[in-house]
Amino acid sequence: MTRPAPASLLTIFGATGDLAQRMLLPSLYSLQAENLLPPGLRILGSARSDLDREAFANLVADAINERIPAVERDDTALRGLLERLDYAAASVDDAASMQALAARVSDLRNGDVLYHLSTAPRFYVPACHALGAHGAADARTRVMLEKPIGKDLASAAAINDGVAEVFDEDRVYRVDHYLGKEGVQNLIALRFGNALFEPLWNARHIEQVQITAGETVGVEGRGDYYDDSGAMRDMLQNHLLQLLCLVAMEPPARFEPTAVRNEKIKVLRSLRAIGHGQVATESVAGQYTAGAIDGVAVPGYVQELGRDSGTETFVALRAHVDNWRWSGVPFYLRTGKRLPSRCTEIYIQFRKVPYSIFGGHAAADMRSNGLLIRLQPEERIELDLMAKTPGLDRSGLRLSQVALDLDFHEEFANQRRRISYERLYLDAIEGNGTLFVRRDETETAWHWVDAILDGWRTAGVAPKPYPAGTWGPGAAVSLIERHGHGWRE
Repeated sequence: MTRPAPASLLTIFGATGDLAQRMLLPSLYSLQAENLLPPGLRILGSARSDLDREAFANLVADAINERIPAVERDDTALRGLLERLDYAAASVDDAASMQALAARVSDLRNGDVLYHLSTAPRFYVPACHALGAHGAADARTRVMLEKPIGKDLASAAAINDGVAEVFDEDRVYRVDHYLGKEGVQNLIALRFGNALFEPLWNARHIEQVQITAGETVGVEGRGDYYDDSGAMRDMLQNHLLQLLCLVAMEPPARFEPTAVRNEKIKVLRSLRAIGHGQVATESVAGQYTAGAIDGVAVPGYVQELGRDSGTETFVALRAHVDNWRWSGVPFYLRTGKRLPSRCTEIYIQFRKVPYSIFGGHAAADMRSNGLLIRLQPEERIELDLMAKTPGLDRSGLRLSQVALDLDFHEEFANQRRRISYERLYLDAIEGNGTLFVRRDETETAWHWVDAILDGWRTAGVAPKPYPAGTWGPGAAVSLIERHGHGWRE
């Protein structure tokens, strides 16, 4: 498929919101500073706030000054970004304002247009329909949608159907910001850029895979949203399943959108269902109570929320990918809030050597090789190997596990750490959909997750309490230990 032309106009809905100020505007500044934005690209901000262009430019400058370290700021780059800006107040439920916005888009564009709907998902369909109704969604436009796409399969399909009435599927870029992280790119490079791992990347050599996304924070003012979604919908359905796909997928023929997405959807369709009969043994839901994070006392979830709730803030699952490559290998997925540390990582444990030639102490010392791919808070790759413990070994050879450690901050000390939206914006502006999620991926993931949620409801599963600052309820430990494994902590 021919890639579309680079966008001449980026229009951001929700341009005054929290995501825009924390991530989007700083990302655009960094791209401007490195001269990566197309020379003629204009940026049109839109929100309900009644601002003029100057007030919006001041808001953008304040966001940049607050979030970009002073040593990295460049006045010339900031001026260059501000010169690209325009602003048009609009509300999707106000036809006149949307008509005025469409007219402003027509005035500013000089080619393709990229719309970024950085808004609540309930506005996606009305916004797309309004753009279509006012002639601002022709074949040379495309749209970025933030997650979550719905809260179950039915609502996701309804959103996708509504958007599809205006934008063809190849013009829809569904964002999972994890896919823009440098560590995720390194996972792809590690798997498909090295001859060392691919022969071992299968059930014959791998015993288990663990994927963990831990947060130390609570709901942070997002209580109403979070209580309606929970850890399963907020994190596992999108972020963790996307990471699982990248670990488990077959090598694509090329690193391009259709080939990569085709391999990911095969993984999702191979996930063994966890339904009514399996949720008790293959899943754990938890909710944090009062505890301590880094020695500081923090309240429980219901205290933060201000009301009783049965929403899970922690999920652990034992999943299986039923295909030739992965048959019999458990994929343990774990995510939660108020855990002891903030980390996102993938741990691959290889099978032990079939026989130890060393005997004695060395046989007892023998441990499995492991590959750790850490995505945050810092990117690193560790390969755990067995090595001889220094000494004369008069009472027998001893072994120790040592790590070959690639620390990206040391190895690439002169490279700046990027916000994931820098890559995602640049790809969307250039019309490259490789790191965005296709409709069938979203809906297949929801189909799998819905079965678990329905199983919880049918079985009356209530989240098990765990103190803030711990790694979830004890049942999560039992989930993995009953199969002879243990969480990496």
